[in-house]
Amino acid sequence: MTENSVVHRGKVLTLGTMNPSVKRVEYAVRGPIVQRAVQLEQELKQGIQKPFTEVIKANIGDCHAMGQQPITFFRQVLALCCYPDLLEDNRFPEDTKTRARRILQACGGGSLGSYSASQGIEIVRQDVARYIEKRDGGIPCNPDNIYLTTGASDGITTMLKLLVSGEGSSRTGVMISIPQYPLYSAALAELSAVQISYYLDEENCWSLAVGELQHALEAARQYCRPRVLCIINPGNPTGQVQSRQCIEDVIKFAAEQNLFLMADEVYQDNVYADGCRFHSFKKVLFEMGSKYSDQVELVSFHSTSKCYMGECGFRAGYMEVVNMDPEVKVQLTKLVSVRLCPPVPGQVLLDLVVNPPLPEEPSYRTFFEERSATLAMLAEKARMTQQILNEVPGITCNPVQGAMYTFPRIQLPPKAIAQAKEKGQAPDMFYCMKLLEETGICLVPGSGFGQRDGTYHFRMTILPPTDKLKIVLAKIKEFHQSFTEQYSAE
Repeated sequence: MTENSVVHRGKVLTLGTMNPSVKRVEYAVRGPIVQRAVQLEQELKQGIQKPFTEVIKANIGDCHAMGQQPITFFRQVLALCCYPDLLEDNRFPEDTKTRARRILQACGGGSLGSYSASQGIEIVRQDVARYIEKRDGGIPCNPDNIYLTTGASDGITTMLKLLVSGEGSSRTGVMISIPQYPLYSAALAELSAVQISYYLDEENCWSLAVGELQHALEAARQYCRPRVLCIINPGNPTGQVQSRQCIEDVIKFAAEQNLFLMADEVYQDNVYADGCRFHSFKKVLFEMGSKYSDQVELVSFHSTSKCYMGECGFRAGYMEVVNMDPEVKVQLTKLVSVRLCPPVPGQVLLDLVVNPPLPEEPSYRTFFEERSATLAMLAEKARMTQQILNEVPGITCNPVQGAMYTFPRIQLPPKAIAQAKEKGQAPDMFYCMKLLEETGICLVPGSGFGQRDGTYHFRMTILPPTDKLKIVLAKIKEFHQSFTEQYSAE
């Protein structure tokens, strides 16, 4: 072997040598159908003729990408914090300058470019604690129990890392709803945890029954150690809002079965249906008395990405831990310190969400009007989506009580199901891909979220502007009818 010779031994990192857990990860919200949608966009730009003039991505809750306007107050304070010279500009209301100065004083060197404490900027955590106390009717919240996160997803995966342990039949089992948000199944696959599926009741507006939880738990104890119960309220992808009684029942179940509760509450301002109201798990837990509030371990999550804010790109959120073992809390703080800190501009945005303008401040009127208009528009689009989809023979849509999505059930002809299987596709993936190719509308097949065998769905966001949403719904109606006719013909 000469000094300059090179021995080619092949790649170090291959599909065969990579982490096998990563290969098991699937994330339908940005899966193959979305990749095809991006290709179609490029083809349209190249002048390739299609049966449509634009691709409409109704697959993901990306509010601003769908035309929702940012809240003026948030962007003004962020602008001032990012470029403090603007503090001398008289076009900015005085209360925005006051907020910006307060935040900058809490940043190293008075700059958003500095790292923060790993748990988050202290005054932001204090403001989050005050927000939670106010939301929950005065139930105390300790800022030391608040961890700022890079969106709620970061908090959820961090907590799952803490919770997953054991081998074989003692491996941690995590209970997640079906249909579910694919973050959960993806995180569990990456961590090699055991997914325990419990099914929501589609016939009763996707409600959660404790009997179903019990059934899923007992079956899972044969092959793993169930330790965690995850709840999404309001629901994604199903849009249901849990009643207070349901939350009480879940908390009692968690206490009886010694389960750690994870409450994903990122859509807490998105409640539209008459008679529905958001109840935080923490509030209900403490109102149930010390028998439960001293025992049940709970972590709840919130985010700036949803609700009326829709600031997905800032990647900001928080989690609050309740009844966590102090020694474990030390380990949690160590774990979050490894990633140094969440993005500081996102922390600033979160502070503005939990500490908005007061009625006596100059920015209040505009803030209140913008917030109210955004939520009212979402409520109207939720009602319209349900109504129009239910007019289509072969589509059944439950009320969109909350969140930003509908998850209608679709009836598919046997010939379509057979052809999908020949192609190695789930039948609703086959349906959604056909819809994309013929109309330019990008939806996510229900199989990416989980569903009962023999049923088919798609998830669609209600976020497009009203005029565009009407076009989307009309195209879906027309497509479903033609698809059904095509695959029902002899």
